[in-house]
Amino acid sequence: MNEGFDRIKVALKSSGQDRNIYSLIAVYIQRPSCLAQLSEFQKEKAYFFFSFSLQMSSLVGNSDQATMEEATSKGVAGRRGERKKAVSKSIKAGLQFPVGRVTRYLKKGRYSRRLGAGAPIYLAAVLEYLAAEVLELAGNAARDNKKNRISPRHVLLAVRNDDELGKLLQGVTIPSGGVLPNINPVLLAKKNTSTPDEKLPTPTSPTKT
Repeated sequence: MNEGFDRIKVALKSSGQDRNIYSLIAVYIQRPSCLAQLSEFQKEKAYFFFSFSLQMSSLVGNSDQATMEEATSKGVAGRRGERKKAVSKSIKAGLQFPVGRVTRYLKKGRYSRRLGAGAPIYLAAVLEYLAAEVLELAGNAARDNKKNRISPRHVLLAVRNDDELGKLLQGVTIPSGGVLPNINPVLLAKKNTSTPDEKLPTPTSPTKT
């Protein structure tokens, strides 16, 4: 022990500001015989590094425990805390139609070289409005025909009887939709205005001369 302490003292005299030397002296801080051979300045440094080493050891222990707790609380990708619930673009935009699917179809179709962020949202909103309009009119047509289920016939009646939708979908063929009911007035039976009691005048034969 004395040989090691003497070696530390020699090194201390050669480089008094070496942190490693004071940390070595801190090892002997609990031995009174070693403290008696140190000066006041060396004792203060030894006490300082001894307390510093204790604080560092406690911090390292706490940091290791915190690291383990943090590692267990992190998600799969290293995120802290619980993973937040995913919110779709449709919910953010307040729509029912899938904005993500519309985006995928627009990119897959390559309709343009670049695609804006608001384009699929706008398109999904327009499609949702048109679908709601057609379904409302088709539902009214089904109710008028005393039916509980919307058929292609009701969709055709709803589209063709509306001016704007009829113009938009004038080139669209709806399968099993049929045609609009239309009878030429010429084909309708003429109404008989005369009563059956009224007698028609009998034609007279020409007189002989």
